[in-house]
Amino acid sequence: MPVAQSLLSEFDQEMAATRKVLERVPQDKFEWAPHEKSMTLRQLATHVANLVGWTEMTLEQSEFDVAPPGGEAFTLPVPDSVSELLSMFDRNTTSAREAIATAGDDVFMQSWTLKKGGETVFSAPKGGVLRRFVMNHVIHHRGQLTVYLRLLGASVPQTIGNTADEPEF
Repeated sequence: MPVAQSLLSEFDQEMAATRKVLERVPQDKFEWAPHEKSMTLRQLATHVANLVGWTEMTLEQSEFDVAPPGGEAFTLPVPDSVSELLSMFDRNTTSAREAIATAGDDVFMQSWTLKKGGETVFSAPKGGVLRRFVMNHVIHHRGQLTVYLRLLGASVPQTIGNTADEPEF
């Protein structure tokens, strides 16, 4: 079985679950944060919506520098509404899925490097980067986002199993 085929089912399930969480983000609470060291709801939701977009970059490039020497640092777009947030996520998910589906097995074995200011943060095979730095990273922050939802009194959707708001499979 090709690597891409083995990843797509999991990718589709995780992105569908992630979209359900993003749909529940209360727009009127965008600037709320649970702690002074925490991201605002808007920042966290934007991070989640953007992370999946790193798939295409990972599979099609050999490295990425978030703050290239002499260049502009990577910045996230700032959505003004949940609708914009979902559009960003949907675009990123569509391009990510296409990048996975069309990548040959050899691509997943190639090295990818994340840099900051020209210095290597880490290097790993693209398949590992996709799994850990993209998919698991999305899942991790999606979990944080469900805590934000709970603290704000918003309904928390099922992502893997039951929630207090959706107790039945």
